[in-house]
Amino acid sequence: MNVMMSENPVSESKFLDEIEQSNYFEIDEQFFETEENLLKQLYRFDRKEAKKSAKKMVEIVSKTSKDNELIGLKYYFITLAGIIARHISKEYSEPKKALSFNATCLMLIEQRLTKDNAEKLAEELIEFFIYIVAEKQFSLLMHHTVNKVVQYIDKEVEGPMSVEGLSSMFDVSTSHLSRIFREHTGITLVEYINLKKVEESQYYLRFSDMKISDVSDRFNFCNQSYFTRIFKKYTGETPRRFRNNLAGKYFHCTLPLEEKYN
Repeated sequence: MNVMMSENPVSESKFLDEIEQSNYFEIDEQFFETEENLLKQLYRFDRKEAKKSAKKMVEIVSKTSKDNELIGLKYYFITLAGIIARHISKEYSEPKKALSFNATCLMLIEQRLTKDNAEKLAEELIEFFIYIVAEKQFSLLMHHTVNKVVQYIDKEVEGPMSVEGLSSMFDVSTSHLSRIFREHTGITLVEYINLKKVEESQYYLRFSDMKISDVSDRFNFCNQSYFTRIFKKYTGETPRRFRNNLAGKYFHCTLPLEEKYN
């Protein structure tokens, strides 16, 4: 058997020595400590401290990468996304969610990363992680039917919904359901449906190339103008501005929780 050999073979030890001595792979003594802090803060959903650590990591990677700063940042973000995706799969037993997270991160990194916006993109990935896996508080409202309605809306938020349809589904009159829902949540049923649709639509606006009109259709708004009006009402921004503003905060709908009877 003839084996093709390089004219100037490099031994494994020599290759490793060259790697260790190269400028591109210089390791700052704070690198691993900062990364460990970042991951701990991220997994605790401590977005404020995680963003501070992420900023420091960007500075370290930029410094050690030198002439290859953008490449260094890109590869580090890809590696970090993989680490976090595995955490999602392991801790939450959600392999599909982990793969979705990783694929979206890769898309964001490939399409949006520049040397000038690395910190903002890191913050965006932190927000995305929290959006994907942060446990939503289940309502502890005293009324059983209201709880069931809230859980159904949260699960089926992309589908068509109406007070009449929900009333029929849960076998109560529209007037009774409207009254008890407002009594136990402080908002109307229609308002809660719109709030949840706005909240969930943010994912498609920020992390997909879907047209705004298609996002509106996906969440069964009657038209894009109405979607824009409702979206701006609750977020303070139009869907287009939210999509283009990486530093923009996510809107989250929360209900006032009630203590159960003893």
